[in-house]
Amino acid sequence: MVPENSYLLTINGGSSSIKFAVYGMDIKLDKMISGEIKRIGLDNPEFIITNILTNEKNEIKIEGTNFKEAAEILLEWLKEQEFFEAIKCIGHRIVHGLGHTHPEIIDDNLVKELYKISNYDPNHLPAEIAMIELFKRQFPKLLQVACFDTSFHTTLPKIAKTFALPKKYYDEGVKRYGFHGISYSYLMDELRKNDKTEAKGRIILAHLGNGASLAAVKNGKCLDTSMGFTPAGGLVMSTRSGDLDPSVAWYLMQNGMSAETFNALINQKSGLLGISGLSSNMQDLLQKEKNNKDAALAIEIFCYQIKKYIGAYTAALEGLDTLVFSGGIGENAPLIRSRICKGFEYLGIEIDEEENKKNATIISTINSKVTVLVIPTDEEIMIARDTRKLFINAQLNT
Repeated sequence: MVPENSYLLTINGGSSSIKFAVYGMDIKLDKMISGEIKRIGLDNPEFIITNILTNEKNEIKIEGTNFKEAAEILLEWLKEQEFFEAIKCIGHRIVHGLGHTHPEIIDDNLVKELYKISNYDPNHLPAEIAMIELFKRQFPKLLQVACFDTSFHTTLPKIAKTFALPKKYYDEGVKRYGFHGISYSYLMDELRKNDKTEAKGRIILAHLGNGASLAAVKNGKCLDTSMGFTPAGGLVMSTRSGDLDPSVAWYLMQNGMSAETFNALINQKSGLLGISGLSSNMQDLLQKEKNNKDAALAIEIFCYQIKKYIGAYTAALEGLDTLVFSGGIGENAPLIRSRICKGFEYLGIEIDEEENKKNATIISTINSKVTVLVIPTDEEIMIARDTRKLFINAQLNT
């Protein structure tokens, strides 16, 4: 049911970037093009396109722009490409999806629902809705699919997703949702490919990148996760604060800080950047930690918080069989993985430092009771797979 020489487009829109990729729609879903518009709203924005087939990378010069203009620049570029008319569907990463358990074809009702909850995640949802509506206006017949980051966590038991607030707030939707779900779904698929029995065990998934979170999984279902009502909760991240005493917000607002300024503080000026006063980039901090105590403290806090979550989730899972590192830091920072795992001998974790330094898939020793893995994540291919599936289903039902 898939036309020959047809393609699909994946889009991941954020507050300051738009990532996209083009895939062939055959069963292999070969990626042809990937690209990103970065630093939207900042000085010197970048529009970079990589041709996967030829390994050519091009940068298109664009002027300082807002998100709406950046989205229009991307659409105009796509329309100029020979493959554009052969794009049959678009898959969007949608960070917040309330109780939606699976990817869905986007219709007017879903867009209205996303508008209603846009203040749940003002750093992502408005940009994602804008991308959907831009394509809908210009190409109303093009099938669009929403892939929700929250869907993976809809299996959370009530004990894990309920905040200690009056019940009426839970009923209004104030609860733990969890994020990075598309990444976690990919990691679980990779585990199932490797060992179906292992994938049914007690697993902790650590997605450590600019945004960072952990998830506790048992029998293939998520039982707990570190991010909460929004992606700002949980671990210290590159520029996000992670969990705070709620009265910090009260204190700052009593001293004149607006809600908008507080939101910018916890999402864009805190985390590794806030603690170090230097950089939000882990590699930068690792290079400077010997001579800068604030850089060293930021790294130490990051590792310490992850250790705490691993300990807590091991208790929640009643043991641990597999620990998976992923995301930009999780995949590429052996020193961080080593520091996180140090002291976990009592859990049966034993790291092979030589394999760890090589970013090998298995970095635990033969004698380790817990298998420790490094699995590069691929959110885009998950979006592509789900979008292709829904496109085929829609064709069969017409």
